[in-house]
Amino acid sequence: MKKLVLFSFLGLALIAGACSDKNLIRPGDAVNVAFDKAKRIYDKGDYAEAARAFETVISVARGTNYAQDAQYYLAESYYKNSEFLIAASEYQRYMNYYPRDERREEVQYKEALCYYEMSPRYKLDQTETHKALELFQLFILRYPTSDFSTEAGNRVNELRDKLAHKMHDAGLFYLRIREYNAAAVYFGQVVNEYPDTNWADDALAKQMEAYELYADNSVPEKKEERYRLAINSYQKFLQLFPSGEQRADLESRYDEVQEKIKELKKAS
Repeated sequence: MKKLVLFSFLGLALIAGACSDKNLIRPGDAVNVAFDKAKRIYDKGDYAEAARAFETVISVARGTNYAQDAQYYLAESYYKNSEFLIAASEYQRYMNYYPRDERREEVQYKEALCYYEMSPRYKLDQTETHKALELFQLFILRYPTSDFSTEAGNRVNELRDKLAHKMHDAGLFYLRIREYNAAAVYFGQVVNEYPDTNWADDALAKQMEAYELYADNSVPEKKEERYRLAINSYQKFLQLFPSGEQRADLESRYDEVQEKIKELKKAS
């Protein structure tokens, strides 16, 4: 009985193995057969295995129509397996090999999307964020009427907001450690580079505060010049955000700064 059970188990294992082997690409398989096997693996959602299969197809299909499709599905396999850096490289390779192909628009968008997926939270290094932003902006410039252009525009706004957040956070850091001039510079960069983000109005308000504190802690002969920098920030706020929520607070600060300038002139 034990031998019968053992033989039955081995038989089932061999049958299962034979079934699974049907999808393996073998030496001597025709290119179309190899491609179809790779595509079946991809359609099953086994993207890691599909990537390996399409790599094999590409190696044997150079110069055929199957090579182009295999390159596309190779990039897609890596993307769907969340291997975004490799996927971006394969999308780029596709565009280099087939620059006039009708898929180029989609592939260029997907390359940008890879870097978007790699973009970390705002406190970390933003190399991938800058790359994604550059690629999305290039995509919109090249394909302004694309079906992907609205989504690409939304991604651009999201990435710009993240970069503004990081810069605004740097300004807050310097404000906390009383490096007031450095804080004002960072807040100014937020306004100059990302005026349309959610952080620009607060950055101007914080810049005014930083300049006032910078003047408060300066030598007497520098105070008035630096108070006037605070006034400039206030005036810029009125120009850019006339209905801003912080306007009332800034008006109080403006009156305070004007009083300090008057006191300086009396003292001189």
